[in-house]
Amino acid sequence: MSTEQRVTADAAPSTAPAPAPDIRVVDDNGSWCWFQDERSLADPATGTVVIGAVASAGGTDGDARGGDVELIVAREDGTSSRIVLHAGLESDDHDDPALWRRADGRWLAVYSRHKTDELTRWRISGTADPAGEWGPEQVYSWTPLFGATEPAPPHTPGRGVTYQNVHPLDGRLYCFVRAVNDDPCYLVSDDDGSTWEFGGRLLTRPKIGYVNGYARYASGTHHGTDDRIDLIITEHHPRDYATSIWHGYLAGGSLHRADGTVVSALGRGIEDVTPRAEDLTPLFTSGSTWGGSVMTHAWTTDLRRGADGRLVALFTARADDALGTDTARHAWDAPAHEVPAIDHRLFRAELAPGASTWEVHEIAVAGPQLMPHEEDYTGLGAIDPDDLDALWASLETDPRDGRALGVHEIFHGRTADGGATITWNPVTAESAGDNLRPVAIPGDPGRATVTWFRGTMRRSQDLDTEVVLLSGPRTPLG
Repeated sequence: MSTEQRVTADAAPSTAPAPAPDIRVVDDNGSWCWFQDERSLADPATGTVVIGAVASAGGTDGDARGGDVELIVAREDGTSSRIVLHAGLESDDHDDPALWRRADGRWLAVYSRHKTDELTRWRISGTADPAGEWGPEQVYSWTPLFGATEPAPPHTPGRGVTYQNVHPLDGRLYCFVRAVNDDPCYLVSDDDGSTWEFGGRLLTRPKIGYVNGYARYASGTHHGTDDRIDLIITEHHPRDYATSIWHGYLAGGSLHRADGTVVSALGRGIEDVTPRAEDLTPLFTSGSTWGGSVMTHAWTTDLRRGADGRLVALFTARADDALGTDTARHAWDAPAHEVPAIDHRLFRAELAPGASTWEVHEIAVAGPQLMPHEEDYTGLGAIDPDDLDALWASLETDPRDGRALGVHEIFHGRTADGGATITWNPVTAESAGDNLRPVAIPGDPGRATVTWFRGTMRRSQDLDTEVVLLSGPRTPLG
């Protein structure tokens, strides 16, 4: 792994006119976190895109819709429908559902609250039409795995589950959940998500601060394979620890390092000895130098696996940080000018098929923190799942010339050399509010389809944002 790289971008005049893509609003109140997948899926057979979202109490009709876990079904003809999976579950973007398309054509949505109870919830559509009727909500209770007989009250330290990620492996469906000890654990299903049972704890670590590692997962399901599941993960939350990023993969009943070395068998119980993130392959080391700056407090952003077996990851890190863990975590209402700005950078990493060392490049300035009390929140980015050389990023600084934009705009990037250089093109310009957390939607290789939310984000539980969709041919977008 290279220890020093520099940001390089093919120059483009900042005065060049922005393209005029077809960006349409598909929901007037919605947002999501970035540790669930798939958050959105496309169905090329019907020209349909399905987007998971959570309505906020701070947004449009928030008194009535706040906390609704929703699916947005957007069609090529410009119409859209909104399906409420669970009304009023919790006004929190962490409750966003993970989606899966079953072998019988029906849709599966899996979701949970944000550490305020111990339930994984799911529903299955009645037909292949996601805008039709859905079956009743079902639940899996993690309470016995916490060593308890009664559910814990909301916000009980050390209790509660968060995030759902659904991926196939060897004919079985896995749902990765941050659960016991705030470790990555997983449920398994042998009937395509109709029922679930505990599968094991994947990794563990003595807790420092809020929670343990933040994982992103990727599988080859959109390319017709279910032979392995890759993951990248930090040790803890970056506000509590100078986090690095580690990589491993699940295959053949075991967890492996990038070079194929077996780390442990899968299926480990809560009391079994379980490996740590540090037992995996290092992707990015906190304290390494890039472009003359020391990078620390890394956080995973996105991970995709291509049809050729290539892996591409996005992540952020702090540059020359002087605050460490001494930050304004509880400064909920502090004016922005009173909170020291943290310089975040966006990185791209690539692992070639059969390789065991990641090639890492810093590709953009990710900007200061979005809000005073979330030191490492940035606009984020997404890899095109059907074109790993392309990505979408939410940036407050123009990556072509370093110009401050005032708000987060969406840029489309492309590389022809593994991320050493990026050609950037603006997708939005002169926006009235922030454009945040783009999701490049898999499922339709013939189109470049991306969704994001735009507006005002005050915190994860209080947003006034609308969901927009951009979809078009891969030329010129892709």
